[in-house]
Amino acid sequence: MKEKRFIKKLIRENKISLVKSSQEICESYNQKSENSLRAAKVLLEQKLLEETTTMSYYAMFHKTTALFRLIGIKCENHTANIILIKEIFNLENKDILYAKKERVDKQYYTDFIITSKDAKDSIEKAEEYIETLDMFIDKLTEDKRNNLKKKFKETYF
Repeated sequence: MKEKRFIKKLIRENKISLVKSSQEICESYNQKSENSLRAAKVLLEQKLLEETTTMSYYAMFHKTTALFRLIGIKCENHTANIILIKEIFNLENKDILYAKKERVDKQYYTDFIITSKDAKDSIEKAEEYIETLDMFIDKLTEDKRNNLKKKFKETYF
């Protein structure tokens, strides 16, 4: 119930809205996701481990945003993005939730230790998450996209 109130608040603030479904915008976010994942791998090679973690998260976030825009949902809030991937799409969100926490910890705080293995694991989790979303998107018909948008609208508007 708390999450539903949070989403409705963001809708009132126009941080989440229904928009026209767009394959073009979806592809733009797919490209951002791919670029973030590539950047994470380069950063890992350069031993920039905190930054690897950050870019791994953004690869996941941008892929989620791509799915939303394909359906016709614009979401500008990271936490809402994670909530909605589970509530509307029935997809597991624990990996992206963990990745977001790690990103915040590594970007804003200094009291942690990160290993190359941790950074590599973040890339692997991002790749798995992206693959899951790609398979989900591949199975989406126009009817399924419309039904997901309808579910979102009926749940939160």
